[in-house]
Amino acid sequence: MSESVKTLGLRQMIYLGKGASWARQLIHAIISIALRLFFRRIEAVNVERVPKTGAIIFVLNHPNGLVDPALVFVSLSRRVSFLAKSTLYDNRIGAFLLRTFEILPIYRRIDADAKAESNAVTFDNCFELLERGRCIAIFPEGVSHDEPQLQKIKTGAARIALGAGGSRRDEGGGMKDEGIQNPESKIQNQTDKSNEANLKIIPVGLYYTSKTSFRSEVLIRYGEIFEVEPVALDEMGEPPREAVYRLTAKIEKSLRDVTLNLETESELDAVLKAEALFSSVFENLIFKQTLTQTVQRLQNLAAKYALLEKNDPQKMRELNEKVTRYENNLKKSGITTESLSVLQHPTAYVFRYLILRVVLLILLAPLAIVGAVLHSPAYLFSNLIGKIFKTHDTDIAGSSSTIIAAIGLMPLTWLIVSLLMLYFFGWQIALVAIPIVILCGYVALRSSETLIDMRVWLKSAWLLFRQRALFLRLLVQRKNLQREIEKLSSK
Repeated sequence: MSESVKTLGLRQMIYLGKGASWARQLIHAIISIALRLFFRRIEAVNVERVPKTGAIIFVLNHPNGLVDPALVFVSLSRRVSFLAKSTLYDNRIGAFLLRTFEILPIYRRIDADAKAESNAVTFDNCFELLERGRCIAIFPEGVSHDEPQLQKIKTGAARIALGAGGSRRDEGGGMKDEGIQNPESKIQNQTDKSNEANLKIIPVGLYYTSKTSFRSEVLIRYGEIFEVEPVALDEMGEPPREAVYRLTAKIEKSLRDVTLNLETESELDAVLKAEALFSSVFENLIFKQTLTQTVQRLQNLAAKYALLEKNDPQKMRELNEKVTRYENNLKKSGITTESLSVLQHPTAYVFRYLILRVVLLILLAPLAIVGAVLHSPAYLFSNLIGKIFKTHDTDIAGSSSTIIAAIGLMPLTWLIVSLLMLYFFGWQIALVAIPIVILCGYVALRSSETLIDMRVWLKSAWLLFRQRALFLRLLVQRKNLQREIEKLSSK
C-alpha cells in the first residue's frame, strides 16, 4: 500500500481541534503553537488511513515523554483518550489538563504508592469508551526511554482490546451502559454513536531527529490497521492468556514496522553515519527529501547492517572503518555532507536562492534583531530547565520540560513588554505591542534558520573554489561508499 506524506502546518493543527469545549480548544491551540515553534518540521504519514468513526486503539512507541501524546493530539481530527501514568495527576494543574483531554491513569508497579488494583477501573473506562466508538491510545512499552529500540511490550493493550469485545456485553448481545467510574478522569458525555462492528488497532511510530534540540524534526507514522478477533472471556471477564500473548506479539511486530530499532547506540551511530552519505541538502531547501524517506532509508540500512553483522562480521567492521575514515576526512577538510550535496544542484538556482535570501534578510533585519533580543531570555531559560529536568520519575522527559517552560515563559515575555508599554506610553500602545513582539520573534526565528542555510551554501562554494580537487575527490569517495552499501541488499 502506498504511503501518503504531509507536513503539518500550524493552521491545520489548530483546525483539527474544532468542535471541542472552549477550554480544550484553547489548550489544543497552545499545544499546537508550542510544538510548531519547537519543531522545524512535523511530518505525518498515512494519517488519512485513520477511520473517521468506530472504536480504535492506537499503540505507540514512547521516546519523548509528554511530547509523544501531544503530537498525536494535533495530527488527528478524532478525539483520543490516552492512558498515562497516574503520578501525572499529583499536580493540580496537570490533573486539570489531563481531565480536559480525557487522559486515563495507569497505576504502574514502578511508581511510588501505585495502586495496581485501580487499573481495573481504568480498564472499565477504556471498555466504555470503545463501546461508544471512541479512541484510546496506549504506550505498551510502559515507560518513556532513550534506548535505540523498542522495550519489552506489556500485555495491557492486548488485554484491553480482547476484553472490550466480550466482557462488556450482556446476554442479549447489547452493550451495558455502566458509565465512567474513575473520579480522577471524568469523561465528558460526548459520544460517537456510529460504533463500527470490529475494534481496530493502529500502530503509531514516532521518530525525532533530536528529542531535545530546538527546531529539530519529528515524524508521526501511522501503520497498517488490523482488527481484533473476538475471544471468549473466562468467568472473571479475562481473555485467555494465549490470546493475550498472540495479540501482544502482533502489536509488537506492527510497532517494529513503523519504528527504527537497533540493538545498541553504537549500531545506531553506524547507521546514522551511513545514512548521511545518502542524505540530501540542508533542511530549508525545496529539494530536501521528506523525513519519511530518511527514516525508510535508515530502516533499510539497519536491516542490511544487521544481516551483514550476522553473516560477515569482519566485512561489517571494514565497512564501518571506511565510513569513519571518510567522516574524519570531511572534518579535517572543514567540509560537511551538506556542503557536498549543495553544489550538485543547478548554479542558477543556487545563485537565485542566495540573492533572494540576502535581500529578505536585510529588509527584515530590524524586526529580527528586536525579536532576538526580547525572546533570548525565555529561550535560554527554557533550554536550561530542559537540561535540569531531564526525567520525570522513572521516565525520560525528552523535550517535554523545555516545551512546557516555553509555553509559560514566551507569553510572560509578551506580557512584560506590554506592561512596560502601558507604563510608558498608555494602553493603546500596550495592546499593539503584543502582536508586534510575537511577529518579531517569528521573524527572528526564520531569519536565524535562513542564515544557517546560507552559511552552508556559501561555505560550499568557497571550498569548491579554493580546494576543487579535494572537493571532487571526496564526492567520488562518497559515491563509492554509496555503491558499496547499496550492494548489501543484493546479497
